[in-house]
Amino acid sequence: MNRIELKIEIYPATILRKRCLPIEEVGENEINLLKNMAETMYRNRGIGLAAPQVGVDKQIIIADIGRGLIELINPQILSLKGKEKLDERCLSLPGISVEVKRAREIIVSGLNKRGKTVETRLKGLIARVIQHEIDHLRGTLIIDYVNFIRRFFLIRKMKRI
Repeated sequence: MNRIELKIEIYPATILRKRCLPIEEVGENEINLLKNMAETMYRNRGIGLAAPQVGVDKQIIIADIGRGLIELINPQILSLKGKEKLDERCLSLPGISVEVKRAREIIVSGLNKRGKTVETRLKGLIARVIQHEIDHLRGTLIIDYVNFIRRFFLIRKMKRI
């Protein structure tokens, strides 16, 4: 199958606020979606992508900070450790960045593309990216981490871009 670049949903697309559905069984559709999500992320120079960002309300995320692609289906954070604040960007919120406090280290589990359960400990930037993408599966965006007034100005700025 050829990989295709998918359309990235831009805020205020309603899919970005939807709680995504868990995958019952990993099949050809999910495997193709993972491939196309990776193509889309790389072409847009992103480091993470969640299925709702490409219009699919399924619990699927990917991430790559330059150390290899991580693909997770039905991801769950099992533990959180440490805290740090850093600026984050999002392909669905072009032109804005928001300082977000997140755990420095996580243990995450989920299914791989073969439908097998995997569990891994992640630290630093990759842990942050995974937390960001899991937020998307719950309909949470980085603008939800700021107060109403700051959110208003960020959205206004994004609309001008």
